[in-house]
Amino acid sequence: MNDPSSFYNNANTTSEEQVKTIPVPVEIVSEQEMAFIEAALASTRPLLSSTSSSSSLSSSPARLALVSALPSILSPLRRPTGSFHSTACFRPLPAPPDIEDSAGSSRPKSLLHQFRSRRGLTVTDITATEWCEKQMEFVLLHGKPRRTEAMKAGSDRHTQLEKEVGEKVEVQIKSVEDSWAVKFMNFIVGANQLMFEGLTRELPVIGVVEGVWMIGVVDEIRMPVNEATLNPILVDTKTRYKATLPSEAQKRNARLQLMCYKYLWDNLVADTFPTDHFFNHFNLNPLYTLSGEVKEYIASLGFHAKTLEDVFTYFRDACCLLSPSQGQLLLRYELQSDHSLLEEYHFSYDALWFKIQVQECLKFWLGERDANYVSQDERWKCQFCAFTAKCPLTATSNKRAE
Repeated sequence: MNDPSSFYNNANTTSEEQVKTIPVPVEIVSEQEMAFIEAALASTRPLLSSTSSSSSLSSSPARLALVSALPSILSPLRRPTGSFHSTACFRPLPAPPDIEDSAGSSRPKSLLHQFRSRRGLTVTDITATEWCEKQMEFVLLHGKPRRTEAMKAGSDRHTQLEKEVGEKVEVQIKSVEDSWAVKFMNFIVGANQLMFEGLTRELPVIGVVEGVWMIGVVDEIRMPVNEATLNPILVDTKTRYKATLPSEAQKRNARLQLMCYKYLWDNLVADTFPTDHFFNHFNLNPLYTLSGEVKEYIASLGFHAKTLEDVFTYFRDACCLLSPSQGQLLLRYELQSDHSLLEEYHFSYDALWFKIQVQECLKFWLGERDANYVSQDERWKCQFCAFTAKCPLTATSNKRAE
């Protein structure tokens, strides 16, 4: 959700005479690739899309998904990266070192190890930490406070937007492997929606950021209109209780959120996914036989899969069809009462700034330092915090006021 950058233009024009003289190549695809193509052409079959949370596994035995329909014709002009290449896409990469397993460490277990072991951080974890590390610490130690009406209104708006691209269904899951299979299918359906319809919402993404696994759900991804580029645009919609523009602190936090999504998306489509490390970190069995209902839903999408590894292969094939996102990101601010647009905020992805912000957040999560309080000029955040009664900063401020 931040700064301006130029759109990518990769248009290649050819004259009519040149087109006539170019020979048409014959493409040979594997059975696995053909299954993916046939599934994309299955217009009469329901498709799963994502409404799953960004946590590793819901506490409920059911996983929500969305149903939508795709066009019946797969146009070769809509294929962002050309041909399928399953072998290249499924290339296992060496596992990055686990920060938590450093030899000889005598310090107490970090918050990452205590609360996110074998789960990974969520993008929300990162943005909440950037907002106020002390508040994040209180949430971990004492639990989340009750949701406010403003928070509920924001969630309701996201649900409403999501319904515009699909219909929710419920899938019963019996294992963590089932849960990940549904997540991967949600990604596949969202990728198909993006390529065929130019828009998808609530798309799950996952990857390693600064040595730590991170999971997120992108609010909206859209293809540019009337542009030659096939690089999608990442968008996030925020709601405002009053018809006022957000503060710089709020915009900064939203910028970090969208940059997290871009980093995760771009790494997924760049064929750098650490496959072995993924299964090891999340303690998953790739050969696990999926439960009956999960297999039925996968079959209804036109895919044939028995194990988590089967679904993961389709997931990596889908990633290979996608292009990196644009360098320019978009934040939208709406009024909660009538959804009128307050502001559209375009900003550029800043790789160095993003790296510094994430590294600073991870110092807190990895136990390298204690939680920081908000800065003096952002103490106004304390007025909206549910932990003011417990916070030493608030107590100190009250004593000074007396």
